[in-house]
Amino acid sequence: MELTEIKYSLEEYTKRLNEIKTTLKIEAKEQELKALEEKTLEAGFWDDAKSSGVVLKEIKELKVALAAYYKVADVVENAAVSYELLKEEMDESIKSDLEKEIELLEGKIEKLEVSSLLAEEYDTLNAIVTIHAGAGGTESQDWAEMLNRMYTRWAERSGFEYSLYDMQEGDEAGIKSVTFGVKGMYAYGYLKAEKGVHRLVRISPFDANKRRHTSFAAVDVMPEIEDDIEVEIKAEDLEVGTYRASGAGGQHINKTDSAVRIKHIPTGIVVACQTERSQIQNRETCMKMLKAKLYQYELDKSQERLKEIKGELSENGWGSQIRSYVFCPYTMVKDHRTNAEMGNVQGVMDGDLDLFISEYLKMNAKK
Repeated sequence: MELTEIKYSLEEYTKRLNEIKTTLKIEAKEQELKALEEKTLEAGFWDDAKSSGVVLKEIKELKVALAAYYKVADVVENAAVSYELLKEEMDESIKSDLEKEIELLEGKIEKLEVSSLLAEEYDTLNAIVTIHAGAGGTESQDWAEMLNRMYTRWAERSGFEYSLYDMQEGDEAGIKSVTFGVKGMYAYGYLKAEKGVHRLVRISPFDANKRRHTSFAAVDVMPEIEDDIEVEIKAEDLEVGTYRASGAGGQHINKTDSAVRIKHIPTGIVVACQTERSQIQNRETCMKMLKAKLYQYELDKSQERLKEIKGELSENGWGSQIRSYVFCPYTMVKDHRTNAEMGNVQGVMDGDLDLFISEYLKMNAKK
């Protein structure tokens, strides 16, 4: 790269970084963090565990948001210093390092720009994801398992923690349904882009005649509602059952009726968990999932009422896929909401979802 190219790149990154600083309200966050930290020093702060816990959570979230910005800002500042040194005296070693840094900066700036779009309520929370195989038996059940693996890989490469809550195995292969948690800052904010019907087109490995099949699976994503968010759940509205767990979990899991299934009678919502080692732990996890589902249920009702007022039609159903994954006769993954495409299907199945998530967030921010 010529020095003029380096200069142009640094000016462009500095401009984008300043825009991100404004969008993320970095200066306001710094002041808020200072005020909260000062609050922890006040007499009696630790006397109320619930109140202090809320403050500490806010401090942690602010520090994470600021650290992400500072990390990129430091790189841009250091790159600018290196550029000034090169203007005074050319040093091929410094120039080579600077060129590499500028190449990496594009991805870092892009990631920071995407994170700046996560400003909706509950975006910072953990996510609870459920995958249901569509009609089609073994083929769709295998597709549901493939999606579960895809999100497991995405969570790993994105630094999130994956926790399996419940899984219903398929009749011959795959899974009928699976519920899992993805824990980490902004897990829900990113994964909300995945909610909808996912369509697979491929030569079925279960078809002796090697014919092409189309399969569907529905992905539902909810925020894991925090304890400080009120969602009323009456004990008399719950139907609680226990059963013997099956599947992964070691020897202990199959010896007792530790698995828990809870039905919320007024809405018909059912949640289950079998992966914890005790019935008490499984019940606690079930209640977290139920709280999230009831929150989503009420939110969906509100949105439906708003659509009725506006005269809009809802298109929730198996025919309204959000994304198609084509393995044959060509390879392509296409998001039908944003028109984002990737030819590397295997890369996507290995968890490379950043393009689709970022494009969805950009589209959502314009609404």
